[in-house]
Amino acid sequence: MTETYFEFGTPADRWDRAQLFFEAKEYTTAVRILNGLVEEAPEHQGARLLLARAYYHSAQLGRAERELRTLLAADPVESYATLLLGRTLERQGRGDEARPYLRMAAAMSGDFAELGPSAAAR
Repeated sequence: MTETYFEFGTPADRWDRAQLFFEAKEYTTAVRILNGLVEEAPEHQGARLLLARAYYHSAQLGRAERELRTLLAADPVESYATLLLGRTLERQGRGDEARPYLRMAAAMSGDFAELGPSAAAR
C-alpha cells in the first residue's frame, strides 16, 4: 500500500481526518489513518476505540475483536468497548462468548431489562 496524504500531517491533523472519514462512513480510509496513529501512540484509547469501530463497520470483525480486547485489557470498565466486543462476537456467530460481554455492558449502563427478569430483583 502506498502512502497518500491521509497518512501525512501531525497526529492531531490525522486524528481529525480519521474522525471525518469515519463520520462519512469511509471506514476503510479511517482504518488506514487510525492504524498509524495507534502504532505511534498505543496508549491513545480514543484512537484505538475508533479503530475498533471502523473495523466493526467495515466487517473486519477479527481485527475489531483484537483491538477491543486490547482496550479492555487496559481498561476493563470501558463500557462501550464491552458492548462492542459483545456485538462483534455476536456478528461472528459466537453468541455464547458474546453473552457475558453484553450482560456486563447492560449492567454498566443500568439497563437491567436487558439482563432478564431476575436481574432487577438482585
